[in-house]
Amino acid sequence: MSQPYRLTDAGTAPDPILVEIIEGYLASVEMEVETAIGRTSRSPMIRDAHDYRAGIHDRNLRKLTGRSYSALVHPVVRDYPIETMKPGDVFFHNDVYLSEGGIGHLPDLCVTAPVFHDSGNGPEVVGFVQAFGHHDDIGGAVPGSMPSHATSVFEEGLMVPPIKLWDQGVPCEQALKIMTRNSRMPDSLAADLDAECSACLMGARRMAELFERYGRDTVEACFDAVLDKTTETFRREILSKIPEGTYTWEDYAEHDGVEDPKLHTQRITLTKTSADDPDGERIVLDFHGTAPQAKGPINHCGDYADGNFLKKWLAPILRNLADTPERMAELDVNEGVVPLIEMRFPPKGTLLTPEFPAPTNARTFVILRLLGVLAGVVAKAVDGRMPADQETIRYTGVYGDDFDGEPYLMREVLGGGSGGRYYADGEDTIHVVPDSRNLPSEFSESRFPFVVERLGLAVDSGGPGRHRGGLGYEKQIRMLKDAHFMSIADRSILACWGVKGGKAGQPFSVTVDPGGPREREVDALADAEPVRAGEVIRIRTTGGGGWGDPLARPYDEVRRDVLWGKVSVDGARRDYGVVVAGGADEPRVDVAASDALREELRRSRPAEPFFDRGPGYATLAAGATAAEVDWL
Repeated sequence: MSQPYRLTDAGTAPDPILVEIIEGYLASVEMEVETAIGRTSRSPMIRDAHDYRAGIHDRNLRKLTGRSYSALVHPVVRDYPIETMKPGDVFFHNDVYLSEGGIGHLPDLCVTAPVFHDSGNGPEVVGFVQAFGHHDDIGGAVPGSMPSHATSVFEEGLMVPPIKLWDQGVPCEQALKIMTRNSRMPDSLAADLDAECSACLMGARRMAELFERYGRDTVEACFDAVLDKTTETFRREILSKIPEGTYTWEDYAEHDGVEDPKLHTQRITLTKTSADDPDGERIVLDFHGTAPQAKGPINHCGDYADGNFLKKWLAPILRNLADTPERMAELDVNEGVVPLIEMRFPPKGTLLTPEFPAPTNARTFVILRLLGVLAGVVAKAVDGRMPADQETIRYTGVYGDDFDGEPYLMREVLGGGSGGRYYADGEDTIHVVPDSRNLPSEFSESRFPFVVERLGLAVDSGGPGRHRGGLGYEKQIRMLKDAHFMSIADRSILACWGVKGGKAGQPFSVTVDPGGPREREVDALADAEPVRAGEVIRIRTTGGGGWGDPLARPYDEVRRDVLWGKVSVDGARRDYGVVVAGGADEPRVDVAASDALREELRRSRPAEPFFDRGPGYATLAAGATAAEVDWL
């Protein structure tokens, strides 16, 4: 199967050295755009947490760069034909249901600038530079525009279908007035949009210079070659590792903010076809069996444009089949993966095919869980040579009035542990959004009325295994003024699963006033939990699942984990069968006692399942109704 929507005839063979040069140029422009946004934006979510992405696309709307995912140009071109665009135009949208699947929830704002080149007949569109990111507030029922109790998209903020925000270099002040008027953080929103529009226009100029230097025909031939290379590389190095056949796996979101916790199923049936198939060698991902759309905001619109966005979102998981970690890091995911993946969606009305106006602000519970479902179904096909389940994303924050009486909103996307791998432990405190990060404590304390008393690893949070799951964060903040805490988080009941005998990691949790007279657990979906001045909020994020039998983990690795504070002395005994003497500061393994303990544990434990979902799964599965079981 070849790359569709080519710009040049199949078989065109540009200079391979020039292809490498242009591929590097594209990556450089993408990075320059992101750097410009980071330096000139204002909101903590964009400037400091870096929850945004840029992307370069050709005139046929194909994503050319592969550092990360990006949104889609399709909805802009649908509403504004290419021939009507002018130099200096910038388009804007955030409407989930009119984004062709490229926007997941309303706080994700997207700007798009066309690239122009004059080949002698006047300026013509030859590509697009796009940026989209998660912004502080776009209106709606609660600060941050992510109401956990929403039952329709109308509660989630201002919906903007594709509009022309800049017309030939002139900003549309009327549109900006409407958007900033609907935001609780109008100054930040205005500054962020200005930064993103200006950065994309700068990127468009850089791209125009590329066409000027080499000519349109040569550059477009190189674009095709870049994508062809990705298609062939993934077919040869990745798809070849998956045996022909059909495999099924499913995982679950645990709550939707409206109904009581239950299993919201996301299912993938993967079929690997042969090279002799009439449509070519590829993988078919069938999502039938996914649960009905939720009443609350965990739905994701994934079926638009034949799943174009979702294909590029999920494809990075497949890189884990590369021969080495170094090779995995070299594999870019651009439009070249699209011909290798076919998606089959259930009818409208499921978690992945919701009907307007179903709420979507917590769609991460679905779109990020699908990464794990794909990893799990591939693990079944390749005898577990895939990572255990990785962390999922969560938004936490506080809001109120500062010491000057001015309103503030602090939102943060804290990472968690990635899954253990067949060759190594999982990584600690990984952020799903590439290059994103936690907010620096010094910045937070200087801007908001609280003190960060601890930011470190959550001990024992990684799933036990021959290769341990990565650890999550533990963050403790002490409020200096009365405020409200908010959270949009999953994996507070269900844990990141372990594989091949590995155990599940620890789930997400929030405790207010731990050890104090008003100690209380806060639900993972919370809009306005009151917190008094002086109280501490303790946040613990998820640990990744373990890989392989934890009783096979070498003693010296367990001792090192205890020394480094990743595993407690009690955890070493309970989870790994290792008796540690001397305390955490100078741990020593009692080999004879550990040998005896491990032998006892092996004799007494039941047969190890291929996947371990943790104790929360049994709790929710036991409460499933007969109708829900049909979906499991």
